[in-house]
Amino acid sequence: MIVEGSIKLRFFSLAIIVWVCWFVFAGPQPAFYYIEEHWYISLTMAFGSLIAGATSEGGGAIAFPVFTKLLNISPQDAKVFSLAIQSIGMTAASLIILALKIRVEKKVLLWVSFGGMFGMYFGATVLSPLLPSAMVKMSFTVMIVSFAITLYFLNRGIELRNQQINNCQNKEISLLFVTGLIGGLMSGLVGNGIDIIAFSVMVLLFRINEKIATPTSVILMAINAIWGFFLHYFFIGGFNDTVQAYWLAAIPIVVIGAPLGALICYHLPRVVIVNFLIILIMIEFVTSLLLIPLTIQTLFMSGIMLILFASLFLWMFKNQSYIPKHHLEMNISSVKK
Repeated sequence: MIVEGSIKLRFFSLAIIVWVCWFVFAGPQPAFYYIEEHWYISLTMAFGSLIAGATSEGGGAIAFPVFTKLLNISPQDAKVFSLAIQSIGMTAASLIILALKIRVEKKVLLWVSFGGMFGMYFGATVLSPLLPSAMVKMSFTVMIVSFAITLYFLNRGIELRNQQINNCQNKEISLLFVTGLIGGLMSGLVGNGIDIIAFSVMVLLFRINEKIATPTSVILMAINAIWGFFLHYFFIGGFNDTVQAYWLAAIPIVVIGAPLGALICYHLPRVVIVNFLIILIMIEFVTSLLLIPLTIQTLFMSGIMLILFASLFLWMFKNQSYIPKHHLEMNISSVKK
């Protein structure tokens, strides 16, 4: 009871600090004006921040498709907003995770974050200006639909016995760096992705327990979002008055929603969260087909990306390099019997 009381105190203290900073930054009257004027942004992020804190999907996984497909906000503004708001919400969720002393994989945090910095910069400065709007939107859909493969295997009862990456040598470090590179690239395009891709690598390839992989992915997205927001604010640009208004309308919401999501994840059964994510992915896929103008080029590039992501995820699932040897021996002996 004392521990729970301490966590609640930190939770409310964090929220109050952020609210005070938000109130001072925006100004007394304008602060509430932003919420009133952009209530649909606040509503979107109330839901998105809960998902962000409770799962391996960042708040951008809700914000980006809702903004670009329902609210007709440009992919560039949606991406910058996603990074800006996740730098607040995911950081708040990360602080709650650390306060609860939930176990995370520090080697993943280190090397994936390192790769993510390079990927984010390349995706935001090189790829993002080159790709048409429809292709950027579909790249998000392809990534999230591919993630359904990971969720499918989780529902099939994939064995997740590792608590960490054992014997992390040059090969494993390289794999984690490339994971960050790809995830950062996707985040540089759509404001989200490093958490989803890193989570898939952790559970499919390294067979890390989901209760460890999920909070690790949350902290990864927080680090990546802060880096991306920093790049756009000081160097790349894109944090315009419109995005700032959306940001100010969402800050007091996500600082409650994301940590609350982390607490929900801590108590809810895995299967409930997984099934809910699969439903969201199905909705994302259907709405993309209905609302995004699909040219032959967009369909072709999306198909190639989907094949690459799906092949990579399936390869990781079939790879048994990181399954504990004693568990493999038990399975082999049971088959022989």
